[in-house]
Parts: sequence; structure tokens; C-alpha cells
Amino acid sequence: MDFFKYRFGPANHLLQSARHAVRAGMDEKIILACLLHDIGVIGFIRADHGYWGAQMVAPYVDEEVAWAIRAHQALRFYADESVGYSYPESYVKNFGADYRPDPYIEEEYNHARNHKWYMTARMITVHDIYSFDPDVVVHLEEFTDVIGRNFKQPKEGLGWDSSPSAHMWRTLIRPTRYL
Repeated sequence: MDFFKYRFGPANHLLQSARHAVRAGMDEKIILACLLHDIGVIGFIRADHGYWGAQMVAPYVDEEVAWAIRAHQALRFYADESVGYSYPESYVKNFGADYRPDPYIEEEYNHARNHKWYMTARMITVHDIYSFDPDVVVHLEEFTDVIGRNFKQPKEGLGWDSSPSAHMWRTLIRPTRYL
């Protein structure tokens, strides 16, 4: 919760996406995935944010949540009318009407759409708030119970455990440390 408040803020986009999932009656895995899906962008790096975000949280969340966070990066570029997901207008504005994702994104999409957890990742895109409302206030505390039940906080604290992603959390704690 401290990382979310102090390193990922402002995180209105994530909070509004998670609330959108709650209001749609989604299960806690999807709500948590929506809450975490863009932490790679918000807290760390823009390029391949789904991969980075998934790697950051993989040791602490259900495997399905981490997989969905990674896969959402590719799925967001492809419509799925069966769940009411259209290609975002903001992408047309940002990338142009003829934009095609890199081949590795297309490969990831083709792999993901046949995966057993496809719909979990797809639900991130469905509940992703592409143009969040700056006047809507959502507090992280709305998700305290979901986080508590679904995020395995290491006893040492994030960054101080022996997980493969601890170094990423330490970098967020001390981004200017030279050694």
C-alpha cells in the first residue's frame, strides 16, 4: 500500500479501473489485476509495461494475475466485440488509424487469445479506463481487503526479500542510488 501511495501516485487511472471492475461484479483476481496492471508504467518504465509490471508482482500474486497483467499489454491493441471491447479511440489519436503493433505484440496476442486465462487478461482491457475522469476520486483503502487477501506481502518488505523481482522494488525505493 505504501508503494502504491508514495511511488505510484497519482494512480487515478489504476484506482478507477479497479473500481470499474468492482462495479461490474468481477472477482478479486480481476480487481487486483486492474489495480496493478499499469504499475510498470506509473512506477518504473514505459516500454513493455505489461512485462515489467507482471515481473514485479509475480512472486506476490496468483500466477493468473501476473499472466494477465503481462498479456493485457498485447490485448489492448485488439478488439474483442464478444465482451464489448473496441479499439480505444485514444489509441487512434495517439498512434494513428493505421497503427500496427510490433510483431512480438501480435505474437503475444495470438498466444494469449488461446490461453486458459485469456478472459482474465481481456477483462483488464475491458475495465481499463483509457481516459480517466480527473473529478472522480477513488481511495486505495477501498481495496484494502482485496489486496490483503490476494497480495502476499513478504515479511521482510518488498525489495528486501529474496524474490527474483526484489531488485525492482529496491530501485523504486532508492532510484538515485549509485551502487
